[in-house]
Amino acid sequence: MSALDFHTGYIAIVGRPNVGKSTLLNRLVGQNISITSKKAQTTRHRINGVLTDEQSQFIFVDTPGFQMQYMNKLNSVMNRTVTKSMYGVDVVIFVIEALYFDERDEHVLKLLPVDKPVILAINKVDRISDKSRLLPFLEKLSKVFSFSSMIPVSAERGTQTEELIQAIRPYLPEGPPLFSRDEATDRSERFLAAELIREKLFRLLWDEIPYSTSVAIDQFTNESGLRKIHASIIVDRKNQKAMIIGKNGEELKLIATQARIDMEKLFGGKVYLKVWVKVKSGWADDLRALKTLGYE
Repeated sequence: MSALDFHTGYIAIVGRPNVGKSTLLNRLVGQNISITSKKAQTTRHRINGVLTDEQSQFIFVDTPGFQMQYMNKLNSVMNRTVTKSMYGVDVVIFVIEALYFDERDEHVLKLLPVDKPVILAINKVDRISDKSRLLPFLEKLSKVFSFSSMIPVSAERGTQTEELIQAIRPYLPEGPPLFSRDEATDRSERFLAAELIREKLFRLLWDEIPYSTSVAIDQFTNESGLRKIHASIIVDRKNQKAMIIGKNGEELKLIATQARIDMEKLFGGKVYLKVWVKVKSGWADDLRALKTLGYE
């Protein structure tokens, strides 16, 4: 197959926090490469997920939810990542929650490029019992922006995600694939390991503690299929360290165990994981620390 017979392009997935962008990426790619939780603002990094079929290669760019609260330097960096991502792609998917459209969505709407195709994905339609309510909702949204397509989907159940793929396909430019057929992401195993630990912090801890944490991989080796990983959970205060470790270390043990199990599933091999908790006060407002932790 020549390059003229094949199409490859970048597709940004954008929206406010907690609308299901990462769940949608994982569904489209067919692997859990972007972490998810019920808490808003779980995603912090730009992550590319790759889907390749006989005709095209779709490179999906998962982005953090655009944040309008808690504007420390970390959130400023994440917002900049969202804005930059929309202007370096061929197509934009704007994800909203079915029957909900508030000032947070309107703020993202104002950032959408007018010179690129923008597809509106109305997520979580499986939670609506009366589907007739969708039509007036779609009609209202069609008047606020010139969307190329408007597709109700359920990222969690996979409803109409194939229709979303077909809506994107015509806008991909001609060109050869940039990734091999079996690659699902451009991110390294080292990065994915850190993200899986961070996912467990969001899923297992309470209140605001996960938002005050980050994860650094101190050591990552792969010897004959056994991955040995040493990681540090970075926190802002000493009392947060105590909460994450838990009584007799039980909380930290649970976090590490669940992360290790998911790593073994994703990497397809055994993992030895050791996790520590370290205090670094003010890390979320320290640009040097953010750069060291991999924030763009």
